Amino acid sequence: IKQKKRHMGDTKHFCPVSLKENFVLYPGLQEHAVKYKEKIYYFSTSEYRDEFLKNPEEYVAHNEPLQAPPLRVCLLGVHGAGKTTCAREITDKLGIFHIQFEEYLQELILPKTKRKVGPFFDEDHEDDNKILEELEDFSQTITITETEKTKQEVELTDEERAIKANLMGNRELPPEVLDKIVPDWWKKEPFRSTGFILDGFPRTLDEASYLSERGLCPDIAIYIQVEEGDILKRLFPPRLKKWKEKQLKKKEYKKKLKELKAKIRV
Repeated sequence: IKQKKRHMGDTKHFCPVSLKENFVLYPGLQEHAVKYKEKIYYFSTSEYRDEFLKNPEEYVAHNEPLQAPPLRVCLLGVHGAGKTTCAREITDKLGIFHIQFEEYLQELILPKTKRKVGPFFDEDHEDDNKILEELEDFSQTITITETEKTKQEVELTDEERAIKANLMGNRELPPEVLDKIVPDWWKKEPFRSTGFILDGFPRTLDEASYLSERGLCPDIAIYIQVEEGDILKRLFPPRLKKWKEKQLKKKEYKKKLKELKAKIRV
């Protein structure tokens, strides 16, 4: 039996209140439907349905069709899968923003830490500090104040400490910290009207649940699956190059240290 065509609202099966308030196309449910001016509107929650009924004209189209939100993409994958490379190509073609999540966290605490933090970065920094201390012991030209600045503990806020712990040991960020970072990409300009590709977030089930609970829905989530051998081929050459540079740097420091010791003996 041919069913009678339903006259859907301006947002079809999407919730008009979610679109207006959060600029997100969130599917509505039949149990939260109302009829207004011979059209049927579906809502994601009963609260949004009630909000619509208070002032329907605020959520319907008038002179022109309602504007759909821009593309929002979550790009996922293991470290070394090539997320950032792919994200840059996509953003260049689509004209949307590229947000590298871990790099963004680094920028938030960089004014305090003065350097990037994490296992990969700390390894180099510890070697530099060790050599610097040895040079200071045998050199009269290196000032104590420079070394003190390096050793000085930086006062971090609770939020900054949580970010640092995440970068250092992959500890999950609490919701109250995520609330100060993530929602802005959906709700504030220029991301709100331009769109973005979020590189490296969410990384855990809890972070995915966080997005769902806050109504921050990506239009698409892409997971890049790569063979371990391909990742090794991509990451090993630059790591090897960095290791060689580090060894050369150590050799130069040891040479300077030897020269300083010789001067002191004289």
